[in-house]
Amino acid sequence: MNTPGDVIAAALGQVGERLKTIRNERGLTLTAAARTTGISKSTLSRLENGERKPSLELLLPLAHAYRVPLDDLVGAPEVGDPRIRLKPKRINGRTVVPLTRHAGGMQAWKIIIPVTKNVPELRTHDGYEWLYVIAGKMRLIIGQHDLILGPGEVAEFDTKEPHWFGSDGHEPAEVLSLFGRHGERMQRRAGEAE
Repeated sequence: MNTPGDVIAAALGQVGERLKTIRNERGLTLTAAARTTGISKSTLSRLENGERKPSLELLLPLAHAYRVPLDDLVGAPEVGDPRIRLKPKRINGRTVVPLTRHAGGMQAWKIIIPVTKNVPELRTHDGYEWLYVIAGKMRLIIGQHDLILGPGEVAEFDTKEPHWFGSDGHEPAEVLSLFGRHGERMQRRAGEAE
């Protein structure tokens, strides 16, 4: 029978491989991960190779940089209640609720955007995004297009195109976001109208 110490040692022994897999899924080099986290490249390399014991001081910045729950890095077992407990976060004044638990592939979020009069700051990054307005109105700028989307309206775009989205300035917006970090797109079934 495994003792709690055996279970902990086994979980810690797999952290390095998980870190390497997630970093590679994010398309990051060790140098880029070091720059983002403030952890030296050599320390990151030793963590991934199992030559350095993981600690909270190292894992917390990595979980934040890779945008994954700490549980995913350490392989925490699912216990008891099987329901997913969504943990909302505040990011740039918005409430963001992750709807997916896995680190790679398509990511889903529910985003609540408060009424703001912010000046849009367009940005670009790798990936492909699909946005669905649940409630309120959302302002979306993609390149030269400046749109107001209402409930039930959808937009999809390559995030390498300069873009920004926020509320329309009159009411909060509630949005569902599906994001493929490596350019994954929504797949339509055959027979659907174009």
